[in-house]
Amino acid sequence: MKGIVFTEFLEMVEEVFSPEIADQVITESGISSDGVYTAVGTYPHEEIVAMVGALSRITDTDAEALVKAFGRHLFGRFVSLYPGFFEGVGGTFQFLGSIEDHVHIEVRKLYPDAELPTFVCTYPDARTMVMRYESSRPFAALAEGLIEGAIAHWNESISVRREDRGDGQTGMGRAEFTLARTA
Repeated sequence: MKGIVFTEFLEMVEEVFSPEIADQVITESGISSDGVYTAVGTYPHEEIVAMVGALSRITDTDAEALVKAFGRHLFGRFVSLYPGFFEGVGGTFQFLGSIEDHVHIEVRKLYPDAELPTFVCTYPDARTMVMRYESSRPFAALAEGLIEGAIAHWNESISVRREDRGDGQTGMGRAEFTLARTA
């Protein structure tokens, strides 16, 4: 997993909780990197899972809620760091529909070794988008937070329903998100 995810996670922990909590998360998670990450490095996803688990225990907050909150935070950071991905995009459906054919192509140019999830979008009608998510890592909650971040970014009235499709045993992240315009 690319280091930018790790660096942004620790930044969020420092901003939302405190630098002391971030240090405690690193210490209590038992990660081999000792929390030293570069944005362009590649690290085992198990380290962020361990840090989320530690943060959950330290703050007595549900781990999935923390991951979703991180997804919302990360979307905002992507807007700041990669504004070109958002130029000329009119809304959530348009952006999410462009991930595979635009965003991921550009990400692979920057990070050729990136292991990206796949997103397949269908549109049952003009007010509904169904997005299938598949990853070798169990991060459907992160994808949900990123989707929520997109909705907030474009200030749209869209409901999101997630149905997990993984078997819970393989570590695969599979989910189907149904986004419906409510206004």
